[in-house]
Amino acid sequence: MPTFTALTTLPDADNARALGEAMERMDPEPTGVGVFEMEDDSGLWEVGAYFEAAPDRAALAVLEAAFDTRPFVVSELPEVDWVAKVRRELAPVEAGRFWLYGSHDADTLPEDRVALLVDAAMAFGTGHHGTTRGCLEALDQLLAEGITCRNVVDIGCGTAVLAMAAARVWPDHPVLASDIDAVAVDVARANVALNGLNGRVDCVEAMGFDHADIAARAPFDLVFANILKGPLVALAPDVARHADSGAFVILSGILNPQADEVIEVYARNGINLVDRRVIGDWTTLTLRA
Repeated sequence: MPTFTALTTLPDADNARALGEAMERMDPEPTGVGVFEMEDDSGLWEVGAYFEAAPDRAALAVLEAAFDTRPFVVSELPEVDWVAKVRRELAPVEAGRFWLYGSHDADTLPEDRVALLVDAAMAFGTGHHGTTRGCLEALDQLLAEGITCRNVVDIGCGTAVLAMAAARVWPDHPVLASDIDAVAVDVARANVALNGLNGRVDCVEAMGFDHADIAARAPFDLVFANILKGPLVALAPDVARHADSGAFVILSGILNPQADEVIEVYARNGINLVDRRVIGDWTTLTLRA
């Protein structure tokens, strides 16, 4: 079955959300609508929808005029088995002592690495993105310095790669993983079970630190947050409240030009830079409370 997309950009967040709501009422009805702030510091918002049949060009033109947006770009996507494609193209990832692999690469495991199984079907966080790899390398650096963290939380955990890595290297200490998205939490729990870490990593659905289990376990001596700049900045006061004195904080999801602003905001909250590493377009920060 073919899939069509219709995408446009506009500079105003409220207008973008309103356009997204209007697209949900189109005929033919889209199978999904997304509204996202672009990560290139342009200030633009992308609004897009997926359709099972070609969208009505006249209806799109009406929306363009009503919301003062750029012309929609309509494309037909090729029919691709994306999971099979990813399995073919994504090789295992080495990040310090950590080795992330899919089940199709189970015979490649080196004996001297901490192995984590994350299948290609398991959404964002397979380790191929520079943000996840940066966080794993930052964790590897703490281990190289002989640091042991006894109470770890992974905020915005996605596939729970970072939480599982901490559980692997500190098996006697609890790790808590949270995500705002219920599907991500289900994926995280599935990964935890797949890696034999049930009972060592607990996964909860929460916005930031807003969960009874997180409050009960605080303060933490290691906080991961691999999300995006905007949420990271907003999260800084909560990180400060939930981090123990001397705790480490590993942040990513930060485009390189955004890093100084994040460092400044966290410094104002008493959490100061220890190390920064750049992988491609992305910066990972290690800070300390």
